[in-house]
Amino acid sequence: MKEKQEVVITGMGLVTPIGNDLPTSWKNLIEGKSGCGPITDFDASSFPTRIAAEVKNFNLDIDIVDKKTLKRMDRFVQFAISAAYEAIKDSNISLDNEDRDRIGVIIGAGIGGLRIIEQQHFQLVKSGPSRVSPLLIPMLIPDMAAGQVAIIFGLKGPNFATVSACASGAHAIAVACELLRTGKMDVVIAGGTESCITPLGLAGFCSMKALSERNDQPEKASRPFDATRDGFVMGEGSGIIVMETMEHAKARNARIYAKMLGYGMSCDAYHITAPDPTGFGPHLCMKYAIEDAGIKPEQVSYINAHGTSTPLNDKSETAAIKKVFGDYAYKIPVSSNKSMIGHLLGAAGAVEFINTILSMHYGIIPPTINYEVADPECDLDYVPNVARKADIEISISNSFGFGGHNICLCVQKYRGE
Repeated sequence: MKEKQEVVITGMGLVTPIGNDLPTSWKNLIEGKSGCGPITDFDASSFPTRIAAEVKNFNLDIDIVDKKTLKRMDRFVQFAISAAYEAIKDSNISLDNEDRDRIGVIIGAGIGGLRIIEQQHFQLVKSGPSRVSPLLIPMLIPDMAAGQVAIIFGLKGPNFATVSACASGAHAIAVACELLRTGKMDVVIAGGTESCITPLGLAGFCSMKALSERNDQPEKASRPFDATRDGFVMGEGSGIIVMETMEHAKARNARIYAKMLGYGMSCDAYHITAPDPTGFGPHLCMKYAIEDAGIKPEQVSYINAHGTSTPLNDKSETAAIKKVFGDYAYKIPVSSNKSMIGHLLGAAGAVEFINTILSMHYGIIPPTINYEVADPECDLDYVPNVARKADIEISISNSFGFGGHNICLCVQKYRGE
């Protein structure tokens, strides 16, 4: 049996509500800046929730995409291309010197091109079927982010999307890890992307009563683990990483950020949207991730929480962490990026995994902002309001999605041989 390959992360790219590239987003995250504000893309005055975490001033002005091609891409695809371009550049990999048949692309999206669906449905009702764009289908399908990245960069390995609601981006990274571990690929571009802050998307989440209605204080609306939390804030963006086998990365003398230790996946098998209040599903995926990594629970020194700012999810995740770590749970810093960037849905897991790696790389934990009123059922160390310096060796990053999908990614800081 072939020995399992070690997997490392060598490049990262971000598009988020607090920055359209990795350095800007990270700086604002550490400074505790909120990306939440009034919705500007359409008139939301008739909605119960009128706020979101939008990506600001985004333009895909890189020379690898011409204007005609750009018009054939939904916003979620454009985000992915921008983040992938940055990640590839950050990795310093020369694709011309690589076997592109052995480079895969896996990019998750929970919903896909909701914006183009709305636009073209309006066109159908207004002018009839003959006026519907022939680009409707290729613009809306969730796998088109992975497809377009592969086309642009000429990457001919496995190519597809993972679709598991808010766990999509993290699932993409787990699948990429397995392709590398088994030696099927040398490099995989992986992550998640999403952009569905649209009238229909907003209306759907409003009807579910899932969103915060703190419209008068949007920057304070996302408040994970706080007793006064009243729902999540919709976000958008993309996070893409370059993953390689250790052997391949060393052969090209790559700068290595971190080593992928393992992952765990589970299902609540409980409800289509509500989490199991006992936290059993999230507990199981964290347990599996720690086992896959071959470490002890006490070796985990930071948890990047799913932390949505919903009453049920935060309580369930806290219970799950206690199940896994016991008394040690009270000694682990736990923080939620969603307090600043909102909930990026299918992109959340990948963006938060990147932030987890950056936390280890720079030795600083992003805060959970807006933590003001303690909840007796959420009583862990949530790194409230101010970033904290810390020497982090091993971290886990949690992502949970509607349908009961749970995934935990375990990663270690790379310190060389």
